[in-house]
Amino acid sequence: MVLSKTASETDVSVHSTFASRYVRTSLPRFKMPENSIPKEAAYQIINDELMLDGNPRLNLASFVTTWMEPECDKLIMDSINKNYVDMDEYPVTTELQNRCVNMIAHLFNAPLGESEAAVGVGTVGSSEAIMLAGLAFKRKWQNKRKAEGKPYEKPNIVTGANVQVCWEKFARYFEVELKEVKLREGYYVMDPVKAVEMVDENTICVAAILGSTLNGEFEDVKLLNDLLIEKNKETSSQVIAQYYQLIRLGYEGYRNVMENCHENAIVLKEGLEKTGRFNIVSKDNGVPLVAFSLKDNKRHDEFEISEMLRRFGWIVPAYTMPADAQHITVLRVVIREDFSRTLAERIVIDIQKVLHELDTLPAKVNAKLAMAEEEEAKSGTVVKKTAIETQREVAAFWKKYVSERKTNKNKIC
Repeated sequence: MVLSKTASETDVSVHSTFASRYVRTSLPRFKMPENSIPKEAAYQIINDELMLDGNPRLNLASFVTTWMEPECDKLIMDSINKNYVDMDEYPVTTELQNRCVNMIAHLFNAPLGESEAAVGVGTVGSSEAIMLAGLAFKRKWQNKRKAEGKPYEKPNIVTGANVQVCWEKFARYFEVELKEVKLREGYYVMDPVKAVEMVDENTICVAAILGSTLNGEFEDVKLLNDLLIEKNKETSSQVIAQYYQLIRLGYEGYRNVMENCHENAIVLKEGLEKTGRFNIVSKDNGVPLVAFSLKDNKRHDEFEISEMLRRFGWIVPAYTMPADAQHITVLRVVIREDFSRTLAERIVIDIQKVLHELDTLPAKVNAKLAMAEEEEAKSGTVVKKTAIETQREVAAFWKKYVSERKTNKNKIC
């Protein structure tokens, strides 16, 4: 005999989410709701809203890993409820962290003895790592100055103007003076000679970058170190996934990944060069990325290209260089492991489509500038601008325009 029962309203809502009352009424955004809702409805509401996010694999601005092997994903989910800070409860996870620290220490040729273990700690990202390292430099310098009976109130660090913003945050948060080596057109990394000239007795460290976020170029760390020695200045739940990556790939695997990334970067670079519209700003012997700028941006600029590429799903940042090179504007594509040759060829095609469309549009920015100059002429206060001044004004306009667009998007409820 077949047993049956009448479905309740709750049963209907569980099995037919989009026909239920839960998707017809708004949930409170900043307060907990009074009543519960079915798990399927809660999942669907959140999942639908997340669909409006960008596609991480098409986010070519990010240096963050956006793809890992399924086995690694499974390890992450299996250990997501472990708080590895509780070392007594999770000693094996702590051991894996220590192995990762030592593998990385040997990778960078740390001066360790045969049986000596490296000292280090896992962090949630580079910002936390820089905060901890900076504090270590500061405390070491202060302790030394105290022992020598010297003042220890005004520490400083020396960096390039291309340094990541987390160094600026460290300096602000922990009351350390930040000395920046300015960049110049055609040389977008820290000049070791100029950096060493800024070093004094209050310098706690000089921060060099192996892979500038602006154009991927490696800074000359060896020359910097040699110059500092000449100056007689002393220099001083993803742990498991990272350990998996280290033992799974090894030197061979990481080499293969980076070679593939480099080859795909060359494909993208050559594709952009064939358009005849871009200058390549990045170097071939750095982090696998392609930074490029328009040869002629009088009518339309890099910020417009960045904005229009979003229609195809691509997230490609446009930005101006730091001080003393701020009249240079570039677009940047980071080549990660999951950025295939097909995607490299695809984005070149989409960039060509954007260029073709821009060629048919009026130069909106220059039109605005022309109107402003006309107003100045009427008032009798015409000041002839140089080409660089005009280019900077165009870049400033688009930076403001893009910033306002982002701000307005964030205001939408």
